[in-house]
Amino acid sequence: MQGRRYIVRRCPRCQGTWGQRDVHVAISEDTQSMKNFESRVYSISDFLEWHQNGLLDLSPSFQRRSVWTRAAKSYLIDTIVRGRPMPKILITQELTNQKTIRTVVDGQQRLRAILEFFEGSFAILKSHNDQYGRKTYAGLPEDAQSQILSYSIGVDVLYNAKLNDLLDIFARINTYSVALNTQEKLNAKYLGPFKIISYSLGHKYAEYFKEGKIITPSAVSRMAEAELSSDLLMSLSDGIQTSKNIEKTYKKYEPIEEIPEPLSGASERFEKVMSFIGAIYDGKSLSQTNWSRVHWFYTLFNCVSHGLYGDVVSDVVGAPRLSSENIVAWRSALSEISAQYDLYTTEKDIEIPRAFADFIDFSRRRTTDTDARLARARFVLKQIAA
Repeated sequence: MQGRRYIVRRCPRCQGTWGQRDVHVAISEDTQSMKNFESRVYSISDFLEWHQNGLLDLSPSFQRRSVWTRAAKSYLIDTIVRGRPMPKILITQELTNQKTIRTVVDGQQRLRAILEFFEGSFAILKSHNDQYGRKTYAGLPEDAQSQILSYSIGVDVLYNAKLNDLLDIFARINTYSVALNTQEKLNAKYLGPFKIISYSLGHKYAEYFKEGKIITPSAVSRMAEAELSSDLLMSLSDGIQTSKNIEKTYKKYEPIEEIPEPLSGASERFEKVMSFIGAIYDGKSLSQTNWSRVHWFYTLFNCVSHGLYGDVVSDVVGAPRLSSENIVAWRSALSEISAQYDLYTTEKDIEIPRAFADFIDFSRRRTTDTDARLARARFVLKQIAA
């Protein structure tokens, strides 16, 4: 214990005196104790009560001003209604004039959105929740209201923290973040129906994407499944085009109160296309072919879509239709294309047919450009029809 000293002060929780023989012993070496916060869980009704009684400070001087859009607020309420967790909130708690005042260090925009919803300032967007769309809190059924009131929020509580401590904590909270990739920026920026549907489909088929080795498990942590599903959904709603247009498509459908018919139809079509792809190749079988490469899978997806609906590549004559009766024939043709690609790209001194040479070129260069994507789809459909 040499070089250390005991300190005596008031415990903010029990108001007793901290001392050497007390359970609240604190050892100091010119710094505070290792942990000076406490983790708790409060319900939304607790925050409402504090707010109504003037015991909740949402505007400390170091906090950013409220900048959330209506769509962002609606998405948070939908998160609560669906019982999904939200990130922890950080508050400081201090006794002032015999009242416990709670100041929000991190999470004020979430709490503002919740309070505004209870005040009737906005309604849930129908594109976020079809059941409760266009409803304020007062318009919700009693069971939904009770579910919201009892929703639990994780909270880290600081006691009697000084301003310099709060500033330090707030700075640290905003330090530990990884630079966002393109998809993560889209996720943060957009909340319209294209984003909602894309993410829902990406989450639904993430296991297949991983098993088929289209995306890696580590890439999923950076929203690779959402990036892929967005690209595929765009091809169904707005036609085959470069991946560079994804943000334009997000923006096109933002903000929209309801899910427009083109998107709704594209979502249903996405599901059907994926069901037929799964029938042609299960995840493990897909992973053993070139169709597991992301740009190849994009081609496979759109060729299957054309086989089912016949409207993806308009200038392909005699393109084969796909049904449950000819799945085996499609699998055989697709596997042959993959095998031929391996042969032509690994063997030396072998003559490559011109059409296949162009396909190889479009599979290696400018793979996400519109022209390359259309050319690959045309080639594959013609090969299946041969």
